[in-house]
Amino acid sequence: MMKPYVYVISDIHGEYELFEQLIDYFDPTIHQLVLIGDLNDRGPKTKDSFLLGMRLAKEYDAIYLRGNHEEYFLEFLVAPEDWASMYFRNGGKETIESLLHKGATEEYSPTEISMMIRSRYRELIDFLVERPLYYEWQNYLFVHAGVDLTKSDWHKTSAHDFMWIREPFHTGKNKTGKTIVFGHTITPMLHGDMQTTDLWISDNKIGIDGGAVFGGSVHGVIFNERGIVQDIEYQNMNGPWQPE
Repeated sequence: MMKPYVYVISDIHGEYELFEQLIDYFDPTIHQLVLIGDLNDRGPKTKDSFLLGMRLAKEYDAIYLRGNHEEYFLEFLVAPEDWASMYFRNGGKETIESLLHKGATEEYSPTEISMMIRSRYRELIDFLVERPLYYEWQNYLFVHAGVDLTKSDWHKTSAHDFMWIREPFHTGKNKTGKTIVFGHTITPMLHGDMQTTDLWISDNKIGIDGGAVFGGSVHGVIFNERGIVQDIEYQNMNGPWQPE
């Protein structure tokens, strides 16, 4: 039974309280929930965010898309010594401290950290490995980063581009016939002023990542087949606006 609405939630990055506020609006009887990815890294509460994402997928058939930060986390677990310094710098340190304890990255080697996480969080890791790269609903395509608009069939986008693409997607011509809803690149950057956290809407592309972890906002956007029904936005009041 296709639900009449999709409720899509932007990149959370460990900002669990904001995630909870958005979930208050989720009505499983009428909403297909979509999490756009990047629940982990940078913010303080990755563990809670991951576990809530997994519970929503298992209990309510929420679609949890794989973002580049879920990918980073999994790559670190597979090849910890290769990925550690880059991953720790890009928000992985906060994820490891959330999953283990404060100071864990100084205390243990990357290999030891990977082994501890693998042994304690087997169900979560198996779950993350299975996450899809995109979700189609009616005339909408939900994806973490975007698609390769140079391909005649967007389905042929590489796994890397579904999770990582930026400018070529933002500036390319959308001839897919779909409205593409994405996160990954913060809307203040898309708006070009580094401060506007509103949704970015252009050429049937809708950017929803308000940059919460940098002091911006999270978005929960409700769609029906005709368009946006409601845009719920919560500002992150905990930190100053610090765009990268």
